[in-house]
Amino acid sequence: MTKKLLMGNEAFAHAALEAGVAVVAGYPGTPSSELIETVAKRVQAGAAENVHVEWSTNEKAALELLAGASYAGARTLFTCKQVGLNVASDPLMSLNYVGVEGGCVIYVADDPGPISSQTEQDTRRFASFAKIPALDPASVEQGVEMLPCAFALSERYRTPVIMRPTTRVCHSSTFVDVAEKTQGAPVKGFSKDDSRWVIFPARAYRGHKEINGRLAKIADEFSGVCASETPSGLPSEDLSRFNPIENHGDAPKIGIACGGVSTAYAKEALSILEHAAKQAASAADVAGGERGEALPSYRFMQIGTPFPFPEVRVDEFLDGLDAVIVFEELDSVIEDGLVHVAGLRAARGKSAPRVLGRASGACRDAGENDADDIVERLSKFFDEALLRREGVSGDELMRKIEERANARARAREAEAPNLDIELPARPPVLCAGCPHRGSFYACKQALKKMRVRGIFSGDIGCYTLGNAKPLDAVDTCLCMGAGITMAQGLGVADPAAKQLAFVGDSTFFASGITGVANAVYNQHDITVCVLDNSTTAMTGGQPHPGTGNTLMGPKSAPLSIERVLEALGVECIEFANPHHLDESIDAVTKAVSFEGPSAVIFRAPCVNLVKPEAPVSINAETCTVCKKCITSIGCPAIGFNGEVATIDETLCTGCGLCTQVCLFGAIAPARQSA
Repeated sequence: MTKKLLMGNEAFAHAALEAGVAVVAGYPGTPSSELIETVAKRVQAGAAENVHVEWSTNEKAALELLAGASYAGARTLFTCKQVGLNVASDPLMSLNYVGVEGGCVIYVADDPGPISSQTEQDTRRFASFAKIPALDPASVEQGVEMLPCAFALSERYRTPVIMRPTTRVCHSSTFVDVAEKTQGAPVKGFSKDDSRWVIFPARAYRGHKEINGRLAKIADEFSGVCASETPSGLPSEDLSRFNPIENHGDAPKIGIACGGVSTAYAKEALSILEHAAKQAASAADVAGGERGEALPSYRFMQIGTPFPFPEVRVDEFLDGLDAVIVFEELDSVIEDGLVHVAGLRAARGKSAPRVLGRASGACRDAGENDADDIVERLSKFFDEALLRREGVSGDELMRKIEERANARARAREAEAPNLDIELPARPPVLCAGCPHRGSFYACKQALKKMRVRGIFSGDIGCYTLGNAKPLDAVDTCLCMGAGITMAQGLGVADPAAKQLAFVGDSTFFASGITGVANAVYNQHDITVCVLDNSTTAMTGGQPHPGTGNTLMGPKSAPLSIERVLEALGVECIEFANPHHLDESIDAVTKAVSFEGPSAVIFRAPCVNLVKPEAPVSINAETCTVCKKCITSIGCPAIGFNGEVATIDETLCTGCGLCTQVCLFGAIAPARQSA
């Protein structure tokens, strides 16, 4: 073993390899992407043997591939981000009914914030909907411990198992012990069994009953109650260590429940409050005054296995408590579970505490939690507990809680340094030299010259940034591949407008082909603009079928976008280098003028794949300060110093688009300006 400083996703990759994973597949999506990339590096270095790893065409393809490998007994790992699970949901729902043979872990990284996603959907809810066990690590260390348990749990109950870290767990770093070499676990091979592997209605009915039965036993394992038998015959395991309970002080009457990284935030907040209470007590001792109130006794629980909910363990946590506050991110999953168990306790004549959290309005109902916010919410929670203990209630209780909160706010404001600094805004923008900028600008200019109105349907990727001014060239964005089909619907409802749909090269293969087929089949008059920059740029430059590069080393023949379009029946296909403005405008004009489905393939590599050319230069004498170069294309390498336009040579890639936009020839390539 060697100790290494690893990002969460990297650490989880090592944990999966050490657990004997043999087949790994997924589709890039922040914050999950580094896991597969780490596995690939280990395979290429010869440190992970008997392991197949790939970026699949999309999440659905990846999970179906892994289902087949699992049927044959291989330990498999699927990776995606939360919205990627939507794409894989079709096979996942049926896979749970059929079951698995080799351990199958569904690694889904949720993105509170959201930091780089369309939604804040909570995979814990998906787990409940799909009836699939879910693990929710609070830290990298706990996630590393959970992964081998997830594979073992999957094999014991022949069920897929979801592991759901969030961005701050995936992208935080810590020291982890890693093995020098790993081996994929031996695979016994597929055994034909029509009664098990073929999902006819009778099999689905039987599978549903199997699901319900195993979930009850898994919930017991999560609570520390060992099952008498499992579907595989393998012994059950006490997994209650992922749902730890701690008592702080004597006879606590209040509780704090947490899930995921909010556990770390809450513990940090408690440390801050405890330190503040000790400081206040020490100051009072020195001054000879009253010591004030210490923190009340409390009980703390992390729920690391949110589904199936560990009711027996939670019942133990709730026993004797008057109130519980819940800190979790995205949805009120733990809060709802606690309310359910509290209701069961009440029905049995036991004490039932009040449960406060996101649904009740006591905690944030969207975005990420943080320690500072939890400090204030815990302060109010503790204030209420102490005041109730003193007999304060009703309106007086609310008034005093608010008074204390206001006093803390005034104290913070008085202690805060007076920094009269306004940080500059840094909106997201396409990179200097990005070929997408020329594609969008050419499309707008073509429609302007044609004197027609257009609607630009966008998609998920770097090119979504085309919606920002001055380009203002993305009118819709829903989900991957939707731009092509949404353009068809917009064309039906608004036939007077020309419909242009933008899709990246990776997204074209992932989820765009079906929309093109639909356009040809139903003869929708749309123009598909494929922005081919030879990579999956938004998530870190991963390969895709159009590049031919694979994670296993050998290069396959790249799939041709134009040949796919031809095979689907698209008759008008134009090509353009988006850095060549007139060429691009001409291509768009021809494609938009064509009646029926057409396409423009804008082809130029991502700036991160090529060496930049010499930067352009501004002729100060020729520049008229019209600012068209700035207000037309919005390249971050172009600025203004109050007198003339300027070029930031550290950003400029020499793409030359601005030289074609300038009406007065004031911008020239470096080689012409000498």
